[in-house]
Order: sequence, then C-alpha cells, then structure tokens
Amino acid sequence: MPGHSPTGTPKRSSGCSRSDERPHSSRATEEATISTGSHTDSAENAARPCDILVVGGGINGAGIARDAAGRGFKVMLCEKDDLGNHTSSASTKLIHGGLRYLELLDFALVRHALTEREVLLRAAPHIIWPLRFILPHHRELRPRWLIRLGLFLYDHLGGRKRLPASNAVDLTKHLAGAPLKDEFTHAFEYSDCWVQDSRLVSLSVLDAHERGCDVRVRTEVTDMKRATGCWQVGLFDHLTGKASTVQARAIVNASGPWVVRTLDLDAEHDVRHGVRLVRGSHIVVPKIFDHDYAYIFQNADGRIIFAIPYESDFTLIGTTDVDVDGEPGPAGISDEEIRYLCDAAGRYFRKPIGRDDVVWDYSGIRPLYDDASNSASKVTRDYKLDLDTRDGAPVLSVYGGKITTFRKLAEESVDMLGKELGIRDGDWTETAPLPGGDFADADFGAFLAAMRERYPWMDAALLHDYCRNYGTRIERLVGEARSMDGLGEHFGGHLYAAEVRYLIAEEWARAADDILWRRSRKGLHVPPGTGGKLDAWISERYDFGVARPHRPEGTPS
Repeated sequence: MPGHSPTGTPKRSSGCSRSDERPHSSRATEEATISTGSHTDSAENAARPCDILVVGGGINGAGIARDAAGRGFKVMLCEKDDLGNHTSSASTKLIHGGLRYLELLDFALVRHALTEREVLLRAAPHIIWPLRFILPHHRELRPRWLIRLGLFLYDHLGGRKRLPASNAVDLTKHLAGAPLKDEFTHAFEYSDCWVQDSRLVSLSVLDAHERGCDVRVRTEVTDMKRATGCWQVGLFDHLTGKASTVQARAIVNASGPWVVRTLDLDAEHDVRHGVRLVRGSHIVVPKIFDHDYAYIFQNADGRIIFAIPYESDFTLIGTTDVDVDGEPGPAGISDEEIRYLCDAAGRYFRKPIGRDDVVWDYSGIRPLYDDASNSASKVTRDYKLDLDTRDGAPVLSVYGGKITTFRKLAEESVDMLGKELGIRDGDWTETAPLPGGDFADADFGAFLAAMRERYPWMDAALLHDYCRNYGTRIERLVGEARSMDGLGEHFGGHLYAAEVRYLIAEEWARAADDILWRRSRKGLHVPPGTGGKLDAWISERYDFGVARPHRPEGTPS
C-alpha cells in the first residue's frame, strides 16, 4: 500500500476562510479568458480563497484536481507550461499492471495497477482500449515455465473481468510470427490496454473544470509562504506577463520532476524524501507489421522493450531507463538510446531497424521515488504521498507513480487533505466516466456505428479519429456542420478548423504544439510547415499574450 509521512499537528482554525460554497464553471468567463488571456481576478480569490491549489498539470495534478473539485472543494490548478507538457505526454502510452514488476516481487503494485486498469477502461473507453501483446520466447533468457507462472499471476492478481486471459502461441502458425526471425517459434499472448496519455490529462482537467476548478495554464508558481493557517502563493502568467498573489488553505505539489524545486519556494520547507530522475525515451518508425498486436521483447540486460502499432502508419518502440543528474530540463533522446532501441528491436524483427528509419522520437523524465535501487530499471514505480501540516497550512507532495494508478493516487491524496480541511463528499471517481466516455456499456464499436449514422457525410477515417479522441463530445466539436466544408479550413491530415476551435475553447490549447503533439499526434500526419501556419492562424484570431511555448525535444518543425 503506498505510504505517506504526515508531520506536524493539524490546526483546524485557519487564516483562510473555509469555502463552503461550491464553485461553478462559467462559460462566459471562459470565453473572456480565451479572448483576452486574463484569469479570475486575484481580489476574488482574496475574498474567497481556494481550498486546494494544485501545482502541476500532469496526470497526477489533473487527477487530484478532478477528484477534489468533484467532492466540493474550491480548487485551482496551475501549470507553468501546457497540460501534460512533460512526463505525462511522453509515456509508453499503456494502462498496464507492469508484467516486469512481478520479477521484482512488487506484487502489491501489480495488483493495484491491474485493478485500476479495469476502472479506467470503463471510465474512458474512447481513449483507452484493449491491446493484445505477443511475448516471444527467447531460449537464452527466461525459461518458459517462469513466463507461464508470471502470466498466470498477471491474469489473476487484479480481478480481471473485461480482458481475455493469456495463452501460448505457435508463431509458425500465427500472423504475429510473420515479422519475426525464424528462430522465434513460440510465444505467449496476454492483454493490457493502450491509452492516449496526453488526452487522459486534458480530459481529467476538463472534468475538474466542469466541476468548478479554476484552471490556469502557462501560469508558474513563483513563491509560497505560510501565513496563519493559510498559504500566500505568487503566480506569474507567461502569456500576459502579469504577476498575482492568491491564497490557498492547502497546496498539492504535483510538479513531477520539479517536486523538490517547488518545495524550495517555501523557505521553511523540510524535504525528507528524494526523487530519482530517470529518462525514458521512445522512437517512432514506419510500421513494421500489418496487424493490431503489440510485442514485448526481452533483452539480455534484463530489461524489456515494447513495439506497438502507432497512429495507423507507424510502430512505437520503447522505452529506455537512463538516470538524469542535476536539475530536470528539456528531455532529449541520446544517440546511445536510439542505438539501443534499434538494436533491441532488430534482434527480433526480420527487417533491420536503423537510425535513418526514425521519423520521430520523444523523451520524458520520470520523477520516481528514490528507494536507493542500484539500477534505474529497478526503481519502484509506486508512489509516495508526503503530507506536511505545519502551522495549519498543509502541503502534500507527490513522489513517483504510474499513469495507470493516477486515479487511486488522486483519491488517496484528497482523502488525506479532506481530514485536514474538513471532509466533503466521499470517493466518487471509481465509477465516473471521463468527458466523452459516457456511451452505452462502454461499447466503442456500437458508439462508432451510431455516429456513422449521425454523420454520414463525414470521411470515415476522420469520424473514427473524432470518436476516439472526443467520444460523445464529438457533437460539441462538429457543432452545426453538415458537410466536410462545414468543418472549416483544412490544415492537412485530419486537422480542420473546427477541431482547433474546440481545443482552444474547451481544452486550453494555446499554440500549434498543444494541438499537434499533445491533444493529438496529428503532427505525424500533417505536411511540413503546418505548425507555423497553424500558429499564424491562431494568432490572427485569439489573443493569449506574447509568450510562445517551448517546442518539445525531437518534435519535427
């Protein structure tokens, strides 16, 4: 069970007045924010401080903001860049138990993750779906009996209900054997799930906002000071260049790789836990196989890599585990990592894979809880929640975690804060769909068929893309359009002005990179130069300020 280390003595009296009135989302206010780049005035916050200020708009911060807002807390979320700008959009994009963690005897983590896999598959069936994995048996590595035992445990630890069980595969008779070298004749097949990771972040934040959360992107927390039972927090809006101060009864430090740096903003902080920064890198190559199975490959160094169908035309290969020293900065793949991934995949596939095949790469820095493991691959992927309640002004810091367990992490975090701030409503997210995921029986096939009848004029591939990304929110995106021309300007690929407008109005997209590389991966499909064209189109129609977000490492221009 993930642990926490509370310190100090809770003080129920507070210099911040308790916010008993549940906040409401204002569409009029949101439209003003879009047009001017302004936010709720700090005077309003001074009159009614927020209960919880969440620092960090990655998956953990998004999940905590959603859970807390849904329980009736007045919540503000601040992200210094774009939502999911860093680690949370640079994952292997799997909702999984972590088969390899069984070998590390981390049964509790695997059980919790497998349980959450079922929960998330129900909550967001548009952006999360089942994926079958092929694990070829390598004669020189793990014996068959050990793999069978691991898969038996994997099938039974987490209360599997919706996914098929594992089984043995004869690769000489299975289509998944065709791309592999002749020496691989036997394999095992099991289930996990794919997730559109950055959309999981933005949909969680959207749900938080619709439950009353004040969302501020490109807004950096610059200062944190404890007053009498309250926090005074300095903010800087990178879009408008304006500084402001807000009050909060509690702070959640979900700033990922910057968790220690955020604590350093409080001169009286007491950091008792270390964070181990580990870079994980991936490469994208033209598709190597023509089926929907993914592969998991064993390597001689004890690690595993995945090769996964990606964006219809590509194969995603990853990941690496490389320790990062010093301060976290922009993550970029190294030449050594590219060679490692190409060589590892090349040991299994018939087709050689080289650096020239790489069409895109991305890297993320994982902020893992430092358990003093001697190898980056063996560092726990579990999380630790640290609650400091000094002076009646709690700060909860999040260390580690997996994208699969973000909902449970958020639930436990808000439970802890609820005891300090006055418990509101109870747990609710286990059975609640994310925006767009509320179609009947979580049956995507039936939902897609219904949308084909509703929009017979729409290109079939585009309709599938909209249904996968937006689910039932497709109606808001399409609006009054009755033809392809009604979707507005076409930027290439499946990107039309209607989607751009929707993402700006509903999901805090502020620049081309937000749209092409996080709210979607359309950057892989549009013509060169589309990013600049799209930025110009946005700047002609919207006024967000003058700042321009950093282009992620490895992103094609």
